[in-house]
Amino acid sequence: MIIGILKLFLFIPESNSLKEKRMILNSLRQRLRNNFNVSITILENEDKWQRTTLAVVCVGNDGRAVDSLLKEVVNFTKSVNQLELFDYSLELI
Repeated sequence: MIIGILKLFLFIPESNSLKEKRMILNSLRQRLRNNFNVSITILENEDKWQRTTLAVVCVGNDGRAVDSLLKEVVNFTKSVNQLELFDYSLELI
């Protein structure tokens, strides 16, 4: 069993309040769950309006498949207009 952990470091320039940030992140989280069947949680910067760190986790039998899926998540996140992905880290266990 392979566990893939992806940390996404995001900047949300359109957010002017925590409420706007939550709306944008909830939309992203739902889209990632629906499209990729992954688990997502907020790790850091919950009290900051425009920054956050998300953890995306995926489990599978094949390391290459898990790695590929999480890289698709990165590419999908880069394509979202309301946020900027300024860094990410990917780890397979």
